[in-house]
Amino acid sequence: MAAQAVPKKAYDLLFKLLLIGDSGVGKTCVLFRYADDTFNTTFISTIGIDFKIKTIELEGKRIKLQIWDTAGQERFHTITTSYYRGAMGIILVYDITNQKSFDNITKWLQNIEMHASADVERILIGNKCDWEARRVVPKDRGNALAHNQGISFLETSAKTNYNIEEAFEQLAKQILRKVPAKKEDETVLDLNRSKKSTEDSDKSSKCC
Repeated sequence: MAAQAVPKKAYDLLFKLLLIGDSGVGKTCVLFRYADDTFNTTFISTIGIDFKIKTIELEGKRIKLQIWDTAGQERFHTITTSYYRGAMGIILVYDITNQKSFDNITKWLQNIEMHASADVERILIGNKCDWEARRVVPKDRGNALAHNQGISFLETSAKTNYNIEEAFEQLAKQILRKVPAKKEDETVLDLNRSKKSTEDSDKSSKCC
């Protein structure tokens, strides 16, 4: 009997990413621009949590990105912080036209320290940079904050698709640098366990 062909793996690695930041900073717009290349000004605030999948080729590896979009409102805090566990990369988002959203990045960084793994990769993005006339947060302040935290920084625009792909790719590269410490199959297995745990948690605490 002839040997059956082994199906090619759909991906080599699975990275779980998280978008966090105040409500209204454009996290959902960033996600939809990256995953679907769409932009819609009528998005309503995320209720609880949502996610999208995108598979990319990076440094010879096929990487499946599982990107979670979290609600920024305080009333969803208990639900959303449970998703920090198992995240390999976190994108902190503020709105360059909203000073409070920038000031609150400190709070979001504290949430990462409390709920995420110690070695999680992070990147800070200042969104809505197409609204230069409405800017209240200078770019150098974003740079300075990121520098003080030892993390990467970019300004982005979901509307014009400026630096959106670059932000996700940069974060994925940061994570990829750590992967050789594990065997690839182990990395995927560990993340699948994390995904199952997350799904089980979601079933018991899903917000509709």
